[in-house]
Amino acid sequence: MPTLRLLHRWAGGLVGIFLAVLGLSGALLVHKDDFLRATLPHAADPQVQDAASIAAAAEKIFAGPDAPRSIILASERMGLHRLNYGDANRGAYADQSGEIVASWTSKWERPEVWLFDLHHHLLTGDAGELAAGIMALVGLGFVVTGVILWWPARRLFALRAWPANMSRNAVVRQHRDLGVVTAPLLFVSMLTGVMMTLPAVEDLLLAPFTSPAAMSAAVKPPSEKGGPLAADLDVDALLASARARYPDGELRIISLPAKPGGLISLRLRQQGEWLPNGRTMFWFDPADGRLVASRDAQAMPLGLRIANAEYPIHAAKVGGLPYRLVMSVSGLTLALLGSLAVWTFWAGPKIQKRKRRAPVAKAA
Repeated sequence: MPTLRLLHRWAGGLVGIFLAVLGLSGALLVHKDDFLRATLPHAADPQVQDAASIAAAAEKIFAGPDAPRSIILASERMGLHRLNYGDANRGAYADQSGEIVASWTSKWERPEVWLFDLHHHLLTGDAGELAAGIMALVGLGFVVTGVILWWPARRLFALRAWPANMSRNAVVRQHRDLGVVTAPLLFVSMLTGVMMTLPAVEDLLLAPFTSPAAMSAAVKPPSEKGGPLAADLDVDALLASARARYPDGELRIISLPAKPGGLISLRLRQQGEWLPNGRTMFWFDPADGRLVASRDAQAMPLGLRIANAEYPIHAAKVGGLPYRLVMSVSGLTLALLGSLAVWTFWAGPKIQKRKRRAPVAKAA
């Protein structure tokens, strides 16, 4: 137990601040759509899912001189289309008629963009994503070892949102008791974060359900090459084709080919899918709009269907406002536990030492 306590304390002192950043940014991102609805025009507009209306807006957006690579269509909670240009620093929002209402050429121009980059990449690209995944894996270790370390002191349990005072003992007690109460939430947040950012760990955990080879084969796009993008492409016909296959499906993302020979892709969310943008796919030849292939997300191997639930669970895209609040508590708790762990590790001992050395005033 002393060795486990020492490892827990040292690891917290070294990486606690990174976990605090991930927790706080995650708690804020859960409410991103609410922020956009309050700050952008038309963001609170009701969602339009009429294929003809969506096609008209998409054709207007794609017809511009600087056409985006893809359009994430408006949702129930966000009444604007999100335009992506294939460059992480560029993007725009358009209303559901196709008019641009906001655009940016740097992630620093939009708070929700740089906040997502901070949470997902630690502002350092792919290396930061790997680091964030490793931090989440360390966080899982904190949850497990923290529960083990709490058990011998369980009779002293007293739940506090904030330490009684800033002495090391008071902070450690608050850390220990608050951590064990929120351990299930933290475990879910960390586990889903690890699975999304560390493919090797995800493959290992999902292997009992579906082999990694089978999952990789199931998500491969069609190998057929497409022709050049037609100038008069009938987007309405593409959307109508998908809607005819799944009348109750929600049209979610329209993507143009990323390079010559690529296909137009369309993502649709079926009613049973948790993933906000769905994983039901259609691919069309950009030359003539011919349907090349389609994929039913509900028919995917079990391992992939579990993987598709990772993001909506992690980002509170299911469960409505109650679950968003629950995951906000998880993120804020992680921010508090991580920052106080760093404080007690580096500053706590010095403060305690100064208190012990303080001279005692003599009676007059």
